[in-house]
Amino acid sequence: MEATAAIESKKVFNGDRWIWLVVLVLSVISILAVYSSANTLAHKTKDGYTEFFLFKHLGLMLSGLFMLYLIHFADYRFFSRIGQIALWISIPLLLVTLITGSRINDANRWISIPIINATFQTSDFAKLALMMFLARQLSKKQEQIKDFKSAFLPLIIPIALVCVLILPANFSTAAIVFTSSIILLFIGRVNMKYIGLLVLTGVVSFGLFLLIALNFNLPGRIGTWKARIENFKNGDHDTNYQASQSKIAIANGGFTGLGPGNSVQRNFLPHPYSDFIFAIILEEYGFLGGFLIMVMYLILFYRVLRMVKNSPSNFATFLAIGCTLMLLFQGFINMAVATGLFPVTGQALPLVSMGGTSIWFTSIAFGIIINISRHCEKPEDEGGEDA
Repeated sequence: MEATAAIESKKVFNGDRWIWLVVLVLSVISILAVYSSANTLAHKTKDGYTEFFLFKHLGLMLSGLFMLYLIHFADYRFFSRIGQIALWISIPLLLVTLITGSRINDANRWISIPIINATFQTSDFAKLALMMFLARQLSKKQEQIKDFKSAFLPLIIPIALVCVLILPANFSTAAIVFTSSIILLFIGRVNMKYIGLLVLTGVVSFGLFLLIALNFNLPGRIGTWKARIENFKNGDHDTNYQASQSKIAIANGGFTGLGPGNSVQRNFLPHPYSDFIFAIILEEYGFLGGFLIMVMYLILFYRVLRMVKNSPSNFATFLAIGCTLMLLFQGFINMAVATGLFPVTGQALPLVSMGGTSIWFTSIAFGIIINISRHCEKPEDEGGEDA
């Protein structure tokens, strides 16, 4: 009877059961944390009607999970062709966003979608498209992967375009995309000499960009980056307000936390429902709650490393690793900012922070990973995966 139930369950939810568990746990934590942390925002904009943000977030979360569910049934090779198209759509979208996008906090990161009255952060689309494209190119060029002209140049041009177009408005996302791409090139056996050249070129180019921007007072986020780094180095309470309030929240939480809905710092901490949601989780659920979230991301990392040993193709391996790297880097940067290990930046906690279309793209990335895990299962594991 139990074996029959397990088989039926596998028909409904295929793929790695541990990764499904990660998705479930993070989704539940997200709903609880957003409902609590959006309290102040509700009083400012919706006359205290906190349920508005709960239902909005719940709708986005459920629609994202529905996308995840549909994607996990697809043939993973479908993403190879989609990656080609998506990348060349994303580049003009990034350019349009940079020039005419919705300006929030001195940054053009969003394009407004009139019909559904929502904002679309094009960098979320672009980084996922780039990972699909790189996975395709790396898998197709393995025989000549050490060649500069035929293999390396076709890989670095899209990386450079995406990072350059994201950088002026969102340094941290550009850094995540660049770092994930470099690691993927290393895993794809690209010549280390060329990878080193790419890293050196990227660092020097960014340094020149900063030098020119600071000397000529170019508009954009340069001043914000400089202030945040200086505030992080000084550690002054008045100039580093967000980080200070976050540390107070963490201290309030202690080991076991104040309990769900009992956060005090949500009334003082800017963006407690997105950029600093990890601090609110630590305040309400304590060290145990924060540790649980870190464990979930580490389980994801471990299961992906384990499953790609049985990968059906190079493309599947590169795509799964690329999507996982982006999620992990984004998650740990968010947690590092909340705990004062990094300067303040605007990275959401994947599948936890309140957001708009970012939840959808995070769900799509998880769906791709679960999809590939389904194809990585050994034949002898058809009746139940070794977990």
